[in-house]
Amino acid sequence: MKIDFNIYLITDRHATTLSLPEAVRLALKGGVRAVQLREKDLPVRELLSLARELRGITREFGAKLFINDRVDVAVAVDADGVHLGGQSMPASAVRKIFGRHMLIGVSTHDLDEAKRAETEGADFITFGPVFATPSKMKFGAPVGVESLIDVKKQVNLPIFGLGGVNGGNIWQILGAGADGIAMISAILSADDIQRAAEEMNRRIGEAANRRIGEGE
Repeated sequence: MKIDFNIYLITDRHATTLSLPEAVRLALKGGVRAVQLREKDLPVRELLSLARELRGITREFGAKLFINDRVDVAVAVDADGVHLGGQSMPASAVRKIFGRHMLIGVSTHDLDEAKRAETEGADFITFGPVFATPSKMKFGAPVGVESLIDVKKQVNLPIFGLGGVNGGNIWQILGAGADGIAMISAILSADDIQRAAEEMNRRIGEAANRRIGEGE
């Protein structure tokens, strides 16, 4: 498996007025091709049921499904991968168990964490928060675009800029070298989820063309 997506949608069922499966379906209709199920407050049985439903929906669209933290749930629903945080099982342990059969994403917030993720065998990382966002307040002040540039220079992994990402600042993130963007509310909280996803895809395409035009 490879990282063949540039929008990484992270779920938060509290961010949308729709049911989460319905919201995810609309995002996939809008062109999203990777979803991370991240509902940390759900009991495992409910999480497993939701994961199974999202697995079915993502397969309809040829999209990848990642499960946050819960390697057991990822295995149970045949997810494409897991996404690990600071308190999760280390990426090296997951890799030792599953080899290359499961993609591994890791959340990082500084250069040291990014380097550690690479050393431990991650397939890609999220990095941030690049900009201010309420959902990432506990991680402190935004790391900023300059930190993203620095990480991209020193870490040879696909990097997804995270935190406060919206249509107006996508170019700053991709211009700093990020391979894609990770987001929650910019899509899930939109009045028209499908249209918001389509707009993000359009802006990413414009940014990619701009980079090519500038001779990246």
